[in-house]
Amino acid sequence: MDTRALLEILSVAQRLKDATRHCYTTGGRHESVAEHSWRAALMAYFLKDEFPEADTSKVILMCLFHDLGEAFTGDIPSFNKTAADEAQEEKMLTDWVHSLPAPFAQEMQALYREMEERKTLESRIYKAIDGLEAVIQHNESDLATWLPLEYDLNLTYADDKVAFSPYLTALRAEIRKDTEEKIKKASSDCDPT
Repeated sequence: MDTRALLEILSVAQRLKDATRHCYTTGGRHESVAEHSWRAALMAYFLKDEFPEADTSKVILMCLFHDLGEAFTGDIPSFNKTAADEAQEEKMLTDWVHSLPAPFAQEMQALYREMEERKTLESRIYKAIDGLEAVIQHNESDLATWLPLEYDLNLTYADDKVAFSPYLTALRAEIRKDTEEKIKKASSDCDPT
């Protein structure tokens, strides 16, 4: 790859370091899109023994690439994102991917298509991880940063994404326990009796 082309690609990707998500870190600052993608990729690596038939490298790439469109649009929380928002993000990302040098453009186009169709094991694992990582991060953030709708959302978010896997369903149940404990502790801290 031409060195200037590589630097331009990396410049677009670095925008994800500044693109903040709705969720907060344990340190009290907004999480970046890059941080979410990084930890999702890390989760994929540590789940490889649970899915020996899956191409873990592909799942890791999906986790790393899945929010690249937010380098152009910023992050919009799932509960606020409209079809128009999704279409704009998809168009901007597609235009950018098409501008990449071969074979990267073709490889990324195929990967995004697979992620969108969600028919392969790898794409289903990635999508589950994407949702689970978000819930885990919410559990790790201060409850004062949660919106009222997130109390229920954090109990159910990604349930549909993990249903294909007994392991991921069990992981989701553990994460739900953490959510319930967090809410329960906050309620008892507020109760003067």
